[in-house]
Amino acid sequence: MKRINFDLHQLQAFIAVAERSSFRSAAEHIHLSAPALSRRIEKLESILGIRLFNRTTRAVELTSLGRIFLERARSAVDDLEAATLGISDVAATRSGRITVACVPSAALYFLPQVISSFSSQYPAIRIRVIDESMSQTLQSVLSGESDFGIGFMNSLMPEIRFENIHDDPFVIAMRRDHPLASRKSTSWSNIADERLISVARSSGNRQVLDDVLTKAGIQPNFAFEVSHVGTLLGMVEAGLGLAAVPRMALPSNHAAVIGLPLKNPSFSRSLGLLTRQGVALRPAAAIFHKHLSEALRRRRPVLSGPTQTQG
Repeated sequence: MKRINFDLHQLQAFIAVAERSSFRSAAEHIHLSAPALSRRIEKLESILGIRLFNRTTRAVELTSLGRIFLERARSAVDDLEAATLGISDVAATRSGRITVACVPSAALYFLPQVISSFSSQYPAIRIRVIDESMSQTLQSVLSGESDFGIGFMNSLMPEIRFENIHDDPFVIAMRRDHPLASRKSTSWSNIADERLISVARSSGNRQVLDDVLTKAGIQPNFAFEVSHVGTLLGMVEAGLGLAAVPRMALPSNHAAVIGLPLKNPSFSRSLGLLTRQGVALRPAAAIFHKHLSEALRRRRPVLSGPTQTQG
């Protein structure tokens, strides 16, 4: 069996370049000269027998094999660091790296608060967030790129364990100076003549919305469509219209936008944590997984209604 004799320093150099897409920035980050960094990458590529980066005068990009090797390299570095520290030291310092995939509506306001509280307890643990659509979040978990995911599912998958933790109701987002903003709730009939804004049909949240409204016989006319919920809320704040969004995507203390509970129909999505079946979480990821689970369970539902889920 052929032995692969690369070392920790070569892996760290590779990860630094991959994360920064720049040899110069990576060299500064790991306190190494640019020529020395290049030699480490060249040596690693020679040992592996593959090209890890496509280099041009303007950019440095991972090759397809480089992207595959990146996650393996990250896992290897974490394992090597843990082995170097020793079991007792790992327990005491709680070091490591975590990658979490998350749907944007949860990543917008909820996740930063959780990361802040977690980092204050475990400052040595590094967190990488992949904020993508539900389908991309699911794929990231399936491929092992992410330790686990935060999202919602409409059907069970044998490869994925879905832990349903929080029912996240949809609300109508509007400016605080809107004529309806003083109400405690609103129905779809009250906003029939309003301009509506929505995320694109490819979004899981849009699919939840379309399914519910179709069953209720409601055919909204969306004046604008956007790709991301952050852009959608920016358009609401600018007074361009109203939007149905998950409650989690809109903080209660937003300076300009308020979310009214919906009626006739009211609906919610089931939010939870996604992990690969039969795959144990690494120590650092298990700690953050527990922290996130507790944070989700502490969130109180804003309204009641039939729960809808969508992948």
